[in-house]
Amino acid sequence: MSAMQGLLRRGATAAIFVVVMMAGLFGGPYSFVLLFAIITGICLWEYLGMVLIRDTRRDRIRKIVGLMMGIIPVLLSAITKLEVIKDPETFVILTSLLFSPFIFMAFIYELFTKSDQPFANIAYIILGIIYIGVPFALLDFIAFDGQHFYANTVFGLLVLTWMNDTGAYIVGSQIGKTPLLPRVSPKKTWEGSIGGGVITFISALVLYFTLDELRIIDWLVLAAIVSIFASLGDLVESMLKRSVDIKDSGTLLPGHGGLLDRFDGFIFCLPFAAAYLLWIR
Repeated sequence: MSAMQGLLRRGATAAIFVVVMMAGLFGGPYSFVLLFAIITGICLWEYLGMVLIRDTRRDRIRKIVGLMMGIIPVLLSAITKLEVIKDPETFVILTSLLFSPFIFMAFIYELFTKSDQPFANIAYIILGIIYIGVPFALLDFIAFDGQHFYANTVFGLLVLTWMNDTGAYIVGSQIGKTPLLPRVSPKKTWEGSIGGGVITFISALVLYFTLDELRIIDWLVLAAIVSIFASLGDLVESMLKRSVDIKDSGTLLPGHGGLLDRFDGFIFCLPFAAAYLLWIR
């Protein structure tokens, strides 16, 4: 494939990706929940595909179990915020029925697989809940507050994350000389990280004058959160890929890798952004 063909392929993928994201994000509460439930599921599948790398029938069953367990927090948070179930007692019962059987199913399943690392497999599955499922569940708490649907706030977080990533890449490729963490990601530099942070703060100011959901101080705090934790999230996924000797998390986005490659920084920002936004509300 020529360089021009590769560039066109990346551009077409990016355009389709943006259209799908905007339609799901601004299509209303239900399209929002559906969009990010699908994103969560794909990210979980890619993650499990990296850590459970032997392509056997037993590993495929593990991936299915891990996918079902990892997406439960997202479904429960959506049920809560959309007020599908309004009775707290019913919600607690539903949570117990969903979580307990699936978690212990992983233990029971490993009894019969003859695996030489059963508890490592269980740990990888449970880690998927913590690493991917819980952060995306917190996204619903950012997006919904009573009857309010804060689509613009989520959109702003996405913009800040992607601008940080893009800024770090552009600045780093042009003037980057000082490695940030060469053991994990040799190409990332301090210059790139600083440049990405500057562009993120500029983007926060633009968002303040464009959107009306948050104060300027709130956008600047979110910019600081993104500048720090999106970069760390990118490094964490690089550490994961290096530990299993894989270049990309998947091939879903031609020219861009997998979906987890695109959301690694965003996922890592969510717990901190949610904590701040829930505090100010």
